[in-house]
Amino acid sequence: MLNRIHHTAILCSDYEKSKTFYCNVLGLKIIKETYRQERQSSKLDLSLNGEYVIELFSFPDPPKRISRPEATGLRHIAFEVDDVAIVIEKLKKSNIITVPIRYDEITGKRFTFIFDPDDLPVELYEK
Repeated sequence: MLNRIHHTAILCSDYEKSKTFYCNVLGLKIIKETYRQERQSSKLDLSLNGEYVIELFSFPDPPKRISRPEATGLRHIAFEVDDVAIVIEKLKKSNIITVPIRYDEITGKRFTFIFDPDDLPVELYEK
């Protein structure tokens, strides 16, 4: 019935700041950028390694969403990385703060979290 996750939609409060984070810091590529005048809304389609993964939206005055402590709803978005420690060092150059490396008690894999400009948790999980 289901094949795979098609994309994740993220609503941001500052479109340019979030666009910079997802494109320049995380390295996602722009597929298409659209401004919808009637909705005063921007929509940015982003890909990772050629695969469509994120729709980034802006709307006027969106309400704040509780992110932490563990609130009901979508908990985080996760990206696979080859080496968490190397990615952390690269992120430091962009002044991105990471939580200390953790170990998945089930798989033994390393992971960490960063936070996007709207405090959405972004997990970086080692392959």
